Amino acid sequence: MQAAEKPENNPQTLDMKDITALCKRRGFVFPASDIYGGINGFWDYGPLGIELKNNLRDLWWKHMVVTPPIGPDGHPVQIVGVDSSIIQNPRAWVASGHVGGFSDPMVDCRETKKRYRADHLIVLKPEDGEGAWIAVLEDDEEFLAKRLKKAGKGKSSSDFEHINLTEIETSDYDKVLAPEAKEIGTLTEPQEFNLMFETYVGAVRDEDAKAYLRPETAQGIFLNYKNVLDSSRVKMPFGIAQIGKAFRNEVNPRNFIFRSREFEQMELEWFCHPDDAKTWRDFWFAERQKFWKLAGLSDDNMIMRDHDSDELSHYAKEGLGTADIEYRFPFTAPGYGELEGIAHRCDFDLKQHQEHSGQKLEYIDPERENERYLPHVIEPAAGLTRGILALICEAYTPDPDRPSGVYMNFKPRMAPKKAAILPLTAKDGHPDKAEKLYMELREDFPVDLDIKQNIGKRYARQDEIGTPFCFTIDNDTMQDDTVTVRERNTMAQERIAMDQVHAYLSEKMKA
Repeated sequence: MQAAEKPENNPQTLDMKDITALCKRRGFVFPASDIYGGINGFWDYGPLGIELKNNLRDLWWKHMVVTPPIGPDGHPVQIVGVDSSIIQNPRAWVASGHVGGFSDPMVDCRETKKRYRADHLIVLKPEDGEGAWIAVLEDDEEFLAKRLKKAGKGKSSSDFEHINLTEIETSDYDKVLAPEAKEIGTLTEPQEFNLMFETYVGAVRDEDAKAYLRPETAQGIFLNYKNVLDSSRVKMPFGIAQIGKAFRNEVNPRNFIFRSREFEQMELEWFCHPDDAKTWRDFWFAERQKFWKLAGLSDDNMIMRDHDSDELSHYAKEGLGTADIEYRFPFTAPGYGELEGIAHRCDFDLKQHQEHSGQKLEYIDPERENERYLPHVIEPAAGLTRGILALICEAYTPDPDRPSGVYMNFKPRMAPKKAAILPLTAKDGHPDKAEKLYMELREDFPVDLDIKQNIGKRYARQDEIGTPFCFTIDNDTMQDDTVTVRERNTMAQERIAMDQVHAYLSEKMKA
């Protein structure tokens, strides 16, 4: 069969409703507590979603810890891993600044009783001064179009000045039409809202027993910095990596799994001499972009963007700044949304924990005449769950010329299932041969043995879940022990010997 030309995947033309529908239909992502109507900001990963997540997690761990990259000196860098507790001593969050400063400015709508982050609301101020100032969430283009049609008095988006709600005077709030409100002037003044989830440790629920679910995985690394130095054969510069769940009480979780209240992070804290911070920042900028390309994201949909001065976190203000790797999601297109941040945290965290804990955290550097210093930190911090969303959006490829209407163009190494074994019929010995091949492959590859339905419907299902190769057992197989290989993207087919399938897959997984 002649190879078909690959359809284009343009995030600007994709509809998130189609993507989320496929994710639920094929078992990638489900709403948490779905049978009870769900719970906003929480998601469950289905049979294929957990495989995809594990593939990305394992690729990150391999490239950070198992086979870390080659450093500027031509030798592999040193990185070890930890898995810290979700609940830490609450004093740690005081030291890190989260208890006192981890908050967002929130506004309430008195009419709809809904709450919004003030810095996530864009106000459309009429250029001619006539009519309401229309407030919408910053990345909701679909809602903006509907709002303009209903309340814009025939004006288009270009007839308005677009400004952030935080940039207007609160005295002008009486001119603002809140999202979903019918009356003008229903927004309250902004108030700070702490994003950490509180809990209590032990039997008594009082202030002494209060603790927090961690809002990031980074602090667990800093708290174990001294333990790692004392127990491991690492020396400066070196890194500590961690993958784990974090929790933020987001007021407006949205855009599927992009902004949720429970999520997973893949974070590295790279400790180095202060004089070497720029070298290592530049190094990690380059390495992290390479990683996402390896995972399957295209240059066309990724950018590296330096933070403006007013975006910088408290720990980065005195340092070399922060840059984000951003991805063009369908709900941000033609713009981009954050996928990973690479920050120079200076010595802020170790200094804070040294002061609050009373423990000495200075490093005595034998390579620098026993100089004592608190290391500076470069932090590549990626969202694992956001990474999954980027891979799904990148892979989602509409194709009207195939029965499924769409296929998931995952790189073979990232695909939840690497291959499907499909007996052409449920008789004539086909299922027995298929099971034999399945047993030969399953030790080394996640493979799917699919016997039910006609072959066309099974091909369609495998296209929708992103299986790169299908091996079909037919009557010829019974005669000569060959199978038909169907390649997902092109739908091209060829025959290979059954005893060559393992080697065939092994080679294709390198792509």
